[in-house]
Amino acid sequence: MDLALLRTFVTVHRAGSFTRAAALLGLSQPAVTSQIRTLERQLGRPLFLRQARGVTPTSIGDELAHKAAPHLDALVEIAETGLDDESSLRTLHLAGPPEFTAERALPALAGLTGEAGQGCALRASFGNAEEVLEGLAAGHHDLAISTARPRGALLTATPLCDEEHVLVAAPRWAERAGSGLPHDKAAAALKNSPVVEVHESLPFVSRYWASVFDSRPDASGTVIVPDLRAVLACAIAGAGIAVLPRYLCAGALERGKVVTLHEPAVPPLRTYFLVVRIGTLAMPHIARAHEWLQRAASDWC
Repeated sequence: MDLALLRTFVTVHRAGSFTRAAALLGLSQPAVTSQIRTLERQLGRPLFLRQARGVTPTSIGDELAHKAAPHLDALVEIAETGLDDESSLRTLHLAGPPEFTAERALPALAGLTGEAGQGCALRASFGNAEEVLEGLAAGHHDLAISTARPRGALLTATPLCDEEHVLVAAPRWAERAGSGLPHDKAAAALKNSPVVEVHESLPFVSRYWASVFDSRPDASGTVIVPDLRAVLACAIAGAGIAVLPRYLCAGALERGKVVTLHEPAVPPLRTYFLVVRIGTLAMPHIARAHEWLQRAASDWC
């Protein structure tokens, strides 16, 4: 059986789509379709059920993927290990949310570009969870950091760390709204407060209100800016209240530039996931980055 046909088959099985598999393999969609048909003729059995959106493996297809995928991944590992010497410069393409990637992930991976990293170069891009997962599935990235766990068989996710969300404001605003508010009075005291957020839908504030107060916020966005670092800067300047990850505003809290308005018994948390395409951890430069980030995350929680 042709290994190239098996490689295409496993990629389609993981991608759930001929089109997406073609992008990952660097082939045209008709070429992928032709290879799968050839393999199906050789086996005398259908491997996929064609649907309006993508394909679903048959029982025979699932069985073949279960048997073939580990061996194909092992061959990739052998090939990549043979190439991974001091003279080869491998490039790691990382994607994730701008603030977390810039403040935590990239500094943690900086050592990969030096001698200890055995010549790994870094290329980073920013986006929301949907964007980075789509880019990873399409083969544009090697490794993604996401606040959403991916679905399907193409991507696999490892929980990386949790971030705590805190409700903050500048001291002069807190003097009017009240800081350290008791739970039963906090929501009422903050009614109609100006809000600094990343989107008109107030995703951070709404999530906080739902988790802590079991209600919707009675407020509107005063400043909307799509970067949490800018949200923090506006909150420091007194533009309004904001919900921010504690790691991002810890320094401002310590210096008194912002204060915590409320300390819930159970603070809202959001989980970050480290996501790769199935099989790509066989590549040493991706595996090293994956390991470095997990090691660094042990100090972030």
